[in-house]
Amino acid sequence: MDILVIGGGGREHAIVEKLRQNPEVETIYALPGNGGIAAQAQCVDIKATDIEGIVGFAQSHKVDFAVVAPDDPLALGAVDRLEALGIPCFGPNKAAARIEASKVFAKGLMEKYHIPTAKCRVFHQAQEALNYVDSCPLPTVVKADGLALGKGVLICQTREEAREAVQAMMVDKRFGDSGSRVVVEEFLQGPEVSVLAFTDGKTIKPMVSSMDHKRAGDGDTGLNTGGMGTIAPNPLYTPEIAQRCMEEIFLPTIRAMAQEGCPFKGCLYFGLMLTQDGPKVIEYNCRFGDPETQVVLPLMTSDLLSVMQAVAAGNLADTPVEFSKGAACCVMVVSGGYPGAYAKGKAIDVGGAEQVPGATLYHSGTALDAQGRLVTAGGRVLGACGVGPTLEQAIHTAYQAAEQIRFQGAFMRRDIGKKALELARLQA
Repeated sequence: MDILVIGGGGREHAIVEKLRQNPEVETIYALPGNGGIAAQAQCVDIKATDIEGIVGFAQSHKVDFAVVAPDDPLALGAVDRLEALGIPCFGPNKAAARIEASKVFAKGLMEKYHIPTAKCRVFHQAQEALNYVDSCPLPTVVKADGLALGKGVLICQTREEAREAVQAMMVDKRFGDSGSRVVVEEFLQGPEVSVLAFTDGKTIKPMVSSMDHKRAGDGDTGLNTGGMGTIAPNPLYTPEIAQRCMEEIFLPTIRAMAQEGCPFKGCLYFGLMLTQDGPKVIEYNCRFGDPETQVVLPLMTSDLLSVMQAVAAGNLADTPVEFSKGAACCVMVVSGGYPGAYAKGKAIDVGGAEQVPGATLYHSGTALDAQGRLVTAGGRVLGACGVGPTLEQAIHTAYQAAEQIRFQGAFMRRDIGKKALELARLQA
C-alpha cells in the first residue's frame, strides 16, 4: 500500500513513523518531508500548499491513501481535490476546515449551538474595532479571522496594545487577507488543555490529553511560539472533566458541523480553558497539533492507519482507538532568535540522542544539504520525545536526549513538564 503524507514538520514525522508500523504499508511519499522524514519515506520537493503539484503527483504515482496534515492545504481544498480523483483521504474538506481557517465561522458556530466559549464581537471595519477596544474590558484578546502561522492571536493588556493589534491586522495587513476581519473576545482565565480527537463526522473518539508550553522562556516568559514542548497526559484533565467536555463540547461540535452541512472528518483539535465556570473552547484546529502529536501518537497502541481509514470510510464506531497508561514528554530544541529572526543551514550533531532508551527524535525544521549533512531549516528544529511509565521518567528521558543535540545557537526550555509534575503531586 502506497501512502501520501502532506507536510514537513515534527507532526508529520510522528505520523510517518506511526504509519510505518502497519505491515501493509509499502511506500510513504512525504511532500515535502524533511531531513528526518527522509529516513522513513521518499521526500518529494513539492510544497504542502502546491495543490496542483500534490494532485498531479498523487495521480501519477497512483497512491492508495493520503494524509493531509497541515492547516493551509486543508483550507485550500487539498482533500476535495484528492477525493475527486478517487483517493481516500484523512482530513477534512475545505468546508469543514473553516472551523480553523475562519475564527468568525468557529465563533458563530459555537454561539449558534451553545458551545461554551469566550464572549466576543466580530468586526469587518477597522474603525469600529478601534472604537470598541477603547472601552472593552481588559485584558482582551484580538484574533485575525484567518490562518496566520499561529501568530494571529494577541493577548492585549492595555488599550494601546489592543489598538496596535487591530491596526496591524486590519490596516497594515500584517497577515494579509487573514486580518480583513477580526474577533475581539473576552480574556479567559484558567489552565489550558489540548485534546485531539478522531471523528468521521458521526462518531468522535478523543485521544489522550496533553499540555503545551507556548512561551519561549522558562516559567512561561517571553514571546509566544508554535510550542516549546508538550507532555501527555495532562494531569488536570480528569475523567470528570473529560465527560463534561464530551457532553458539552465534543459531541455538540460534531453535531453542529453536520447540521451546518459540513460534517468534519479527520482530526479535530480542541484547545480548552478550564475556567471557574467549566471548560470552554479557546480554539479549534482542523488537524493534528504540533508538537502535541509528538506526545500523543507514541502512546497510541491502536494501529494509526486502520483508524485513519475508518475515519475516511465513516465507520469509526467499529474501530478501537486505545492508548497506553504511560506518559510522554517532548522538548523542542530551537534555533537562536526563535520565534523572531534566526539563521538556517547550521550543521546539526544529534550525538547519542537516538540511542537513549525510550527516546525518539522528531525532526521539525531540518534538511539535508548538498553534502548530505543534516542542517537546520526552521525555528523549531528537533523534538526530543521521551516515553515512560510515569511522567517524571518521560521528562527525564526527553531531556537526556535533548541535551545531546548540538548546533550553533541551539536552545530549549528547561522546565517542560515541571508544572504538570507539581500538579500531579498535589493530586496524589
